[in-house]
Amino acid sequence: MVNNPKALWDNCLSLIKDNVTEQQFRTWFAPIVFESYNEDSRTLLVQVPSMYVYEYLEQYYVGLLSKALTRSFGQNVQLTYRVVTDKQHGIIQEVEGEDPVNIERPQPTNRGNRTPDVLDAVANELNPQLDVHKTFQNFIEGASNKLPRTVGVSIAEHPGKSTFNPFFVFGPSGCGKTHLINAIGVRCKEMYPHKRVLYVSARLFQVQFTDAVRQNKVNEFIQFYQTIDVLIVDDIQEWATAAKTLDTFFHIFDHLFRLGKQIILASDRPPVDLQGVKDRLLTRFSCGLIAELEHPNVQLCVDILKAKCRRDGLKIPEDVIQFIAETANGSVRDLEGVVNSLMAYSIVYNSNIDMRLAERIIKRAVKVDNKPLTVDDILEKVCDHFNVPQQQVFSRSRKRDYVLVRQVSMYLAQKYTKMPAGRIGQLIGGRDHSTVIHSCSTIEQRLKVDKAFLSELSSIENSFKLKK
Repeated sequence: MVNNPKALWDNCLSLIKDNVTEQQFRTWFAPIVFESYNEDSRTLLVQVPSMYVYEYLEQYYVGLLSKALTRSFGQNVQLTYRVVTDKQHGIIQEVEGEDPVNIERPQPTNRGNRTPDVLDAVANELNPQLDVHKTFQNFIEGASNKLPRTVGVSIAEHPGKSTFNPFFVFGPSGCGKTHLINAIGVRCKEMYPHKRVLYVSARLFQVQFTDAVRQNKVNEFIQFYQTIDVLIVDDIQEWATAAKTLDTFFHIFDHLFRLGKQIILASDRPPVDLQGVKDRLLTRFSCGLIAELEHPNVQLCVDILKAKCRRDGLKIPEDVIQFIAETANGSVRDLEGVVNSLMAYSIVYNSNIDMRLAERIIKRAVKVDNKPLTVDDILEKVCDHFNVPQQQVFSRSRKRDYVLVRQVSMYLAQKYTKMPAGRIGQLIGGRDHSTVIHSCSTIEQRLKVDKAFLSELSSIENSFKLKK
């Protein structure tokens, strides 16, 4: 019989305090509040101030917590968190201290770069190497990722049984490729627990292959990969100069494809731009579906930030969210880094998140182009986007395409420069200030009713941020 579970928890905290720095203890463990202990189910319930604290504890301190709990409470104690997700309305959520789906947590320190044992034939003994926090639930849909996300869900629910095999997704760094392919693997594993699902980076695959060559175990290496039901390979552009790795992957790919197994590939460029890859592989990469992930526009960045705030129980003012979305260069990775930094600063210093703190974080985390935009810069980007020569914008032509480019240029010039309407009109074809005002009003009205046009303008504005 446990006489005083609160005293046991205090003893647990004392053990933890002896194994971390004072700052770490004050930041991550001191805010934990003991709630209850059920001796029959051996369940310990504690409260933490946010989802961010819960995830941080589970990611970095789960081993330490487990040892301290075992020493204080004994074996097989189930730690359950009560997470405060909305302080203002007193909304809480309870989560167990374990992975949300039945996927074994990766153990890189023990496995190293070793290829999983070929005799490891039972599916639940295979570590899928998936990041279980990257799911479809937190992969926010927008104009830039709607097709890849929709296809990804279909593949996860019907692996190897659709025309989307192989599924080749490409896009620039930070657009969400790794999140998407992980989400496919996680959803597939949830629906088909006995399928052999494996996520591997191209670099790790190459290291494993090199080790197999050194140990004269290439046949075993190939044999293992040919047992996979859903093979997910990230960053395959890194194989561009690895001829032997590509030849070996060709045999694995061909075998899996003929058996109807699902293959998912991610790269920072489309197959046609993969220099050094032989045609026999390129044609196979292209025979399923090729989908592009673009940088998210500002509105999608706002949606991603708001979703993350809801999930982590974090309150960020609307103006700060808008500022981050407009400054993070359309990179999901930058967005997450900025928000994580804001959360850490607010927790450590017990301060509110405001514009001043956001500006400090942005300067450290995101490469910002401080060079002011000029009307010439804007004209160049708009004309390139609509494929219209600049001289036609300056002309008196009333052709619809030219008028649209002229109006968009004026609207963006007024939004991004401090010039008066009269000066903007002079620089864009010698128009007067009333023409600029009319153009801006026309564009603003269209943006309210035309989502496709809104997406086009967001794409142009993102090109301003990506301009070096």
